[in-house]
Amino acid sequence: MGIKASNTAEVYFDNVKVPVDCLIGKEGDGFKVAMNILNNGRFGIAAAMSGTMKFCIKKAIEHANVRTQFGQRLVEFGAIREKIAAMVLRHYATESMAYMISGIMDQGSSEFQLEAAMSKIYSSECGLEKVMRDLRIVRIYEGTNEILRLFIALLGIEYAGGHLKELQKALKSPLASYGLIRDEVIRRAKRMAKMTTQNNLIVSIQPELVEHAKSLTHLVEMFGSTVEELLIKYGKNIVDKQFILTPLADAAIEIFAMAVVISRTKLSLELNRPSANYEKNLCQLFCRKTVDNVSKIISTIRSANQSADFDLASNIAESVSQCAGVVQKTPLNI
Repeated sequence: MGIKASNTAEVYFDNVKVPVDCLIGKEGDGFKVAMNILNNGRFGIAAAMSGTMKFCIKKAIEHANVRTQFGQRLVEFGAIREKIAAMVLRHYATESMAYMISGIMDQGSSEFQLEAAMSKIYSSECGLEKVMRDLRIVRIYEGTNEILRLFIALLGIEYAGGHLKELQKALKSPLASYGLIRDEVIRRAKRMAKMTTQNNLIVSIQPELVEHAKSLTHLVEMFGSTVEELLIKYGKNIVDKQFILTPLADAAIEIFAMAVVISRTKLSLELNRPSANYEKNLCQLFCRKTVDNVSKIISTIRSANQSADFDLASNIAESVSQCAGVVQKTPLNI
């Protein structure tokens, strides 16, 4: 699966006693240490995959430039150009994520587990035949992508849930909590008026990127309101709704990718780098595709058919499980 020359092994501890002077941190904090190691591993995957993507793009372009079909090089066909653009967009976003998280770590912050998880998923779910076989491991180690999607969704929901609990308490004693209720009313009024608390982002950005900055703030607001709706609808049971948590995490990852792409392009334009116009084109196409993707995901989550479709999928899986394979016979009844 690509995890070559690795000394990965199982280690068993049987009645092992650890001297006090050999403890790393406080007793019982070992899990936190292990999680921090995983965070660093996840961040490293995004950086490693960035180089792998660059290699794949180079190989793809070399082939498309020399391979001729119907009297034209492959690179001259519109469908092939779309594929190449999609590859480059994915690489640009992945590389941007890696550098963004590096900056967060360089600033001394220890709170980057969410960004690391999102970058790990985003960077590991694309590939070519041989490359994909060798890179299968990156979807597994440091936490499988399926588990990390639940981690991302539940971490965000935990924050939103805490906010709603505070608001619920405030409503029980409105006079004593007037300030919190007032702020919440103002926040929701701004949302209804399609205003945002992130207007400073729009003010400080180049004119060419204003449209995408506005789209980003709109997606953030739409995502936040969706999380609140789900919490109100399902309450604590939301932790068991994986069919909702998974696409919710996908939406969060897409929004994060859009944010880092805008940030990187903004910097390139400010520094007037030779590739600034090229990066601006990447950013514009990436952002428009992201808006479409996130809007579709949110629409699906909010759809009345979402729960019913999951029940159908669950029933189908149960039938296949009981039958130990495909249930139906062929059209010839064989």
